[in-house]
Order: sequence, then structure tokens, then C-alpha cells
Amino acid sequence: MTSTAIEHAVHRVIDDMRTNLGQDLTIDDMARTAMFSKFHFTRVFKDVTGTSPGRFLSALRLQEAKRLLIDTEFSVADISSMVGYSSVGTFSSRFKACVGVSPSVYRELGGFADSIGPESPAGSGASSARTTLRGQVHLPEDRSEGHCYVGLFPTPVPQGRPTRCRVLNAPGPFELNDVPDGTWYLLVHSVPYGQEHLTSGSCDRDSVSVGRYGPVTVGADTLPLPVDITLRPLDVFDPPVLLALLDLRSAALEVAAG
Repeated sequence: MTSTAIEHAVHRVIDDMRTNLGQDLTIDDMARTAMFSKFHFTRVFKDVTGTSPGRFLSALRLQEAKRLLIDTEFSVADISSMVGYSSVGTFSSRFKACVGVSPSVYRELGGFADSIGPESPAGSGASSARTTLRGQVHLPEDRSEGHCYVGLFPTPVPQGRPTRCRVLNAPGPFELNDVPDGTWYLLVHSVPYGQEHLTSGSCDRDSVSVGRYGPVTVGADTLPLPVDITLRPLDVFDPPVLLALLDLRSAALEVAAG
């Protein structure tokens, strides 16, 4: 099967996810939509999107929950049910873990967290050797320039608190200092100047620029090479950005978080 046919099949599944966010979609259901065996479907979906079908679906559900919290007056319990959660407690816990704040606080803040601070991964004690990860964010000439959020995450999905992060005033060089040992994914999200006030996911998809690099392994015997990331338009295969990106709303000059 050609790569185009595989992408079309994955696209069908993502469209079905978006249409049925409140339904109990299983891997078997998704595989039938793709017209693949379950095991083949799971592999090709991850090849195309960078993450598993279940994680992608969860990200879509939470992205819709973010929209509903800002654009509607439905209760948190109602929204939980509308995006496929049978337990409002599970929904609230998952939302806070991925977005950075609880659903009620997210609504109160209008979609922007007070800050996006990094967290120290488990087991990364003060005695661990740390590394500086350097790189460059490039923007093609046909893309609109804006602030860039650079985050280092343990998975390819930009959710939860980053291990290290930085906001750049514009595409260009960056450094992430004190990176602990581990395997990480570098994710970049940028919106044009003047759209910083829009919550992630609410601005024109064509104007959002993203980039991804990884996995990057950091350890005592592995010194990471400089990373080059070229931004591109957000497309249907990119998992949603779930963080409440206050840092992109501010017009601050280069800000280190942590």
C-alpha cells in the first residue's frame, strides 16, 4: 500500500474521532474505519502521527473540552460527558495533567495558565549530570513570524508540564539548560504576532506553525548535537497543543522558564 493510501486511511480515522468524541471508540472501531487489521493500524497510525491512536484521541477530546470551557456555559460535568468521559473526576484529573490547570481554573483564566514552568523528572536528583541542548528554529519565507514556544517533553504530544522550555521572541537560536538524562522530544509551536491573545486551537490552523524533533537521548555518554527545526503549517496529523500557553500571549523578550 502506498504512503498516500495509508495517510488517507489515517485521515479517515481522525475525522471519525472528531465526529464521535463523545462515543466509546475502541482500537477495533478505528481499525475497521481504516480497513486495516488492528495491529497494522496501530503501527501505521503511530508512523503517520508520531503517537498512538488512543493518545491522539485523548488529545482531541481535551482540545474540544478546552473550546467548550471557553465558548460555552456548559458545566464541567456536562463537558466531561460530551467529550467521552464517564467520570468527571477522571476527566478533571486528566485535563489538569495535560493542560496544566483544572477545567474550572482554565475557564476562569480565559484559557491561559499563569505560567508554564518545567518540572523535574522523577529520579533526576541534584547529583545527576545535566546537559545543555542547543538548536535553531527556522521559519520558511512563506510563514508568518511570531513568538515561538520551545518545549522538551517525554512524549511526542505537547501536553503536561515540559521538562524544559523557553519562549523565543522570534525564530532563531535557543538553548535549553540543565537538561536531565533521558529520552526527549523537542516540540515547537508558533503563532503570528497579533494572535498571541488567542487560546491554542482557536486561531486559524493555516497560520499556526509547528516543528518536532526527536527522540533526543541525553546521558553521561551521549552529548546531543545541535538541533535544527524548520517550522511548517499545522496539519491534521499533528496532535493538538494542550498546554494553556500564556507565555505566547505576552510580548516578553526571550524568556527562560526555569
